[in-house]
Amino acid sequence: MKTTLVKSYFLRSSLLLFVGCGVIQSQETNDSWETMFNGNDLSGWTTKVHHYEVGDNYADTFRAEDNMVKVRYDKYEGEFNNRYAHLYYDKPFSDFHLTMQYRFIGELYKGAPGYTILNSGIMFHSQDPRTMLKEQDWPISVEMQFLAGIEEGKERPTGNMCSPGTDVVFEGKIDPRHCINSTSNTYYGDQWVTAELIVYHDSLVKHIINGKTVLEYTKPQIGGGVAKGYDPKMKQDGKLLTEGFIALQSEGQPIDFRNIKIRNLKGCTDPKASNFKAYYQVSDNEACTY
Repeated sequence: MKTTLVKSYFLRSSLLLFVGCGVIQSQETNDSWETMFNGNDLSGWTTKVHHYEVGDNYADTFRAEDNMVKVRYDKYEGEFNNRYAHLYYDKPFSDFHLTMQYRFIGELYKGAPGYTILNSGIMFHSQDPRTMLKEQDWPISVEMQFLAGIEEGKERPTGNMCSPGTDVVFEGKIDPRHCINSTSNTYYGDQWVTAELIVYHDSLVKHIINGKTVLEYTKPQIGGGVAKGYDPKMKQDGKLLTEGFIALQSEGQPIDFRNIKIRNLKGCTDPKASNFKAYYQVSDNEACTY
């Protein structure tokens, strides 16, 4: 938008998760990183494009090709018409470590707003796309914004925070800015950049770019402006965001995403329990088994 380790456990080749009407087919590695994208199709993901009903992947905006999720506009017709789009993973998370790689390619779609050039991101703690109205432009969510350099020598950091319909606490107070810049380097061209996001429910959020923490803030909550066309029942200003959905973003700039993985950070932290994991950072000892 604008601007750990585990004593022992078995490798599970597949995990079926039923969420709403959909089925998520994912894989969990032996270090409990869950692969969110199967490399072949978009099963387990749901699309919402501005001006279209949820589930309508207009003009194949999001595509599974070459073991990547690609965002493309070659099948679009006419003006861009603010057809912002998001691809949502069909499972909410509260405490997690997300990692992926992205690269910008190609040219901005003709007629897309100038600020969207070499601009994309990932949304988290988002409302369920099934609660979005047809004419809602942005989900009520928090964004980890991705940008690339446009002009040599002119800084344009990536891994920023943007807040459609939300607020965050930065440096001890609610920050009125829609976007807060990170301290990352500027990356040019079509190079792959590794982005990581660590979220502890409604507490601490960390943005990491190429292994370096570039931004931290706290208390993500509903508030602020920017998002339009939403159901008023969904906009409960001041409500802390403890969990939500994760989405890849489309704003008019082609982009590729790969190696999309997530690790749940909430679980049994009692070493005496059979399902204890040393990498859990948030205790849910009611889930412990002995």
